Amino acid sequence: MSTVWLVVLVVGGATVAFKATGPVLLGGRTLPPAIAEVVALLAPVLLAALVVTQAVGGDDDLVLDARLAGVGAGAVAIAARAPLPAVVVVAAAATALARLFT
Repeated sequence: MSTVWLVVLVVGGATVAFKATGPVLLGGRTLPPAIAEVVALLAPVLLAALVVTQAVGGDDDLVLDARLAGVGAGAVAIAARAPLPAVVVVAAAATALARLFT
């Protein structure tokens, strides 16, 4: 087994163990309200961090290019309560237009 596969298996096992600790430790009890509010915000915050990192991240510097126009247009579409397929189309179109004109 190569080192890469060993790392994949160890990280996968650690992920399963980490995800199992919540249900095992809580045992059916509900979280306190303050912690439940924080947990509810974790997924959107992580997703936003991934989007921003992919949109403006370069190797070692900040990259402002057509991807940022797509993210901005998608954010406007979300703010306008557009359905998800429309948001994707708007973001892709804005990115394509920005690449066409720059």
